[in-house]
Amino acid sequence: MAEVRRKGIQDQNVLKAMEELPRHLFLDTAFAEKAYEDQALPIGNEQTISQPYTVAFMTEALQIKKRDKVLEIGTGSGYQAAILSLLGARVFTVERQEALYLKTKELLKSLGFGMIRVFLRDGHKGLAEFAPFDKIIVTAGASEVPDALLKQLKIGGQLVIPVGVKDQEMILITKKSASEYQQEKLGAFRFVPFLSGIHSEKR
Repeated sequence: MAEVRRKGIQDQNVLKAMEELPRHLFLDTAFAEKAYEDQALPIGNEQTISQPYTVAFMTEALQIKKRDKVLEIGTGSGYQAAILSLLGARVFTVERQEALYLKTKELLKSLGFGMIRVFLRDGHKGLAEFAPFDKIIVTAGASEVPDALLKQLKIGGQLVIPVGVKDQEMILITKKSASEYQQEKLGAFRFVPFLSGIHSEKR
């Protein structure tokens, strides 16, 4: 966590949550020894767990408050969702990879995060039936911002999303009215691509 602090993360609630939550629990044992290094690591299904700094950066940008209703696009390992939950958010998270969805849903439950609601869905469509959301976080690189996610934000709500094809620019979007949005560029990052549809390994 010293590296995360050194890189400029100042939100003490975010830092405390990340210090309390053992990252190695969200990784295969083969990568456990690297769990506390500031790097992204593979979690299967061609997906990764974001480096701690990226998790902290995106979480800090959203300024999570207790009882915030938060939609996460890209459940992955479940680590980001668990951090949001520790901050007091009501977390709804969607995953398109069925194998990851099943594995992570059980993991979160076993770790005491059964209150996190996990869905097997196409993230581009969000979760319209539970909208609007105070905050939305997208943990994959999008070629553009999905209109459905903008519509599912509360007025005054915020969306953080990495936008770009090879490398991404982190964008923080604030919904000012039903049709007006404010954008702020936060810096360059690199994520796995934000794909559409649901991927099942069943034939």
